Amino acid sequence: MNFPFYIAKRYLFSKKSHNAINVISAISVCGVALATLALVCTLSVFNGFQDLVATFFTAFDPQLKITAVKGKVFDGQDPRILQIRELPEVELCSESLEDNIMVQYQDKQTMAVLKGVEDNFDRLTPIDSILFGRGELILHDEVVDYAIPGIQLLSTLGASIRFLDPLEIYAPKRGAKVNLANPSTAFSTGQLFSSGLVFAVNQEKYDGSYILTSLRFARDLFQYTSEVSAINLKLKPEADTDAVKEKIEQILGEDFCVSDRYEQQADTFRIMEIEKLISYLFLTFILVIASFNVIGSLSMLIIDKRDDVNTLRNLGANDNQIVRIFLFEGRMISFIGASLGVVLGLFLCWLQQKYGLIALGSSGTFVVDAYPVSVHLTDVIVIFITVLAVGFLSVWYPVRFLSKRLLK
Repeated sequence: MNFPFYIAKRYLFSKKSHNAINVISAISVCGVALATLALVCTLSVFNGFQDLVATFFTAFDPQLKITAVKGKVFDGQDPRILQIRELPEVELCSESLEDNIMVQYQDKQTMAVLKGVEDNFDRLTPIDSILFGRGELILHDEVVDYAIPGIQLLSTLGASIRFLDPLEIYAPKRGAKVNLANPSTAFSTGQLFSSGLVFAVNQEKYDGSYILTSLRFARDLFQYTSEVSAINLKLKPEADTDAVKEKIEQILGEDFCVSDRYEQQADTFRIMEIEKLISYLFLTFILVIASFNVIGSLSMLIIDKRDDVNTLRNLGANDNQIVRIFLFEGRMISFIGASLGVVLGLFLCWLQQKYGLIALGSSGTFVVDAYPVSVHLTDVIVIFITVLAVGFLSVWYPVRFLSKRLLK
């Protein structure tokens, strides 16, 4: 039997001579539990928002994307690219070409990004899930080319979904010099007609600046032939994305970059990770403050148990064993508080997932009605270890100091 642990357990759960000590001990446990609960819930909400954002990007970004390390474009008929197209793990390969343009509708102008895609783009990503309006996904016919703009871009241009006049597209000619007498000669122009559709990714980056159209129109406008900005890949369901990505990188070498969906939106997810880290550090600081309750509880207990300590010494207990009794007491308070906090936090996360108890608002402008929650096992483990570490470290020096001063 571990003698200090046995005595510490008795001290923690037995009735003290002063009832205030029981109350302070209970408050200490509750303080640690609430800080732990806040960590679990807060980090799970951040995970929920990350997963929610990832679902939006999934509808617009390909499973794997090949881009050039240097320059905007590369030859889509490169032998290495052709080799990628023949890989057994690749289900679909689609080319895209995008660049900055100026778009004008009637008397309004704005800068935008034109993205030309192949006709199989709807098979590459579940684009149908973010399309709104009436009509089929048609990017061109034998006569004209069609535009599928972001919903915020249409608002900027003051156009409706079925705009009557065509969008006037302007792009600088490659290598052309601006003629001040007639500046328009330095620009390639084209017209895009309404397809009756718009997309809404609920991200400013896309909704406020992107226009989808045919690859043919984009090549004509930007004066390219077989060049592309990216090769977009959809893998077969049984394919391992990471393994295929590594295989493609070996084939392409250092001239190309292969990105999965998260890497394509690295900046967005990096910001969210930083926000999550700052929240974790801030709540850990609150946890440190809550640990002072444990120190106060132990101080009261040491004073209350002076007579018991003398009895233990007479029975043969040394100073080291006596110090360990109160160290175990503080550690048990931290452990119980951490355990309760994790359990209650997981329970609240489950309630939020199932019933959406905390709503985002009633204005109807949010993508979801309630705060999204996603519990990650690694976060729970990190939180539990953090609480125990803070609790154990916070009582180590105070207990040794108080024991030497009060138990002489």
